Formats: sequence, structure tokens, C-alpha cells
Amino acid sequence: MTAEEFNAQLGLCQFLPGPNVVNLAVVVGKRYHGLAGAILAPLGLLAGPLAIVLLLAMVYDAYGQLPVAQSVLRGVAAVGAGLLFAMAWRMAGALKEKRLFLPFTVLVVVGIAWLRWPMLWVMLSGLCLSGGLAYWRLGRP
Repeated sequence: MTAEEFNAQLGLCQFLPGPNVVNLAVVVGKRYHGLAGAILAPLGLLAGPLAIVLLLAMVYDAYGQLPVAQSVLRGVAAVGAGLLFAMAWRMAGALKEKRLFLPFTVLVVVGIAWLRWPMLWVMLSGLCLSGGLAYWRLGRP
């Protein structure tokens, strides 16, 4: 598969509902091995992580009540929160070039995180507002 073909397939998979990597596994598996590849490629992709999660669940079931296990889980939660903030920081860096959208970002965070409004309605409202602003900026009649 050439780089152009891969990019075209990835673009298609990002458009389709579901996880992009699973969609891409289905498309690539189908391309090279037909229906069997379309079935086995995502299974192969997900089997390892599923086995790890099941193993961790069994370990937690056996040892989760121990204080050291609780400390480990608090540490993992802190790492997860740090990774989330680091990703948000990197994404905010891309917004510097698009300052027009910063108020929408702030409104979405305030609406969902602080006011506890339903995410569906906040996102749809933001879509309408930002889409209307983009339409207005393009100077359409």
C-alpha cells in the first residue's frame, strides 16, 4: 500500500463512525485478505489489549483491597490526569493560530465542566454558533 493509498484510506476511516484504527484495520484486512482479513485484522488488533485488561481485572479482583494496590491506582490516576492536561496544552497551542475559536472552546468547557449542561446540546450549540461565524466571515450573502 502506497503512502497516498494509506492516507486516502485513513481519511475514509476518520469519516466513518467508530474508532479510526479499528476502521483502518478492517479496510486494510479486507484489501489484502478479503472477508477473513476484514474480520481477523481488528480482532488481532484488539486481542492483546483485551487480554491485558482482563489480566489486570483479575489481579485487581484478587489484590485490589490492599493499601499498596490503592496507592498504585492513585498514582496511575494522577498520571492519566497529567497526560490529559498535557494533551489539552498541546491542542491549545494549535488554537493560538485560530484565536477566533478560543471563545467557543471556553464556552464548551464552562458549559460541560462547570454548569453540567448535557454535552450533546453544548456541542450542537457550539457547532451552530461557530459554523454561523465561519459562514459570516466568508462574507456569504
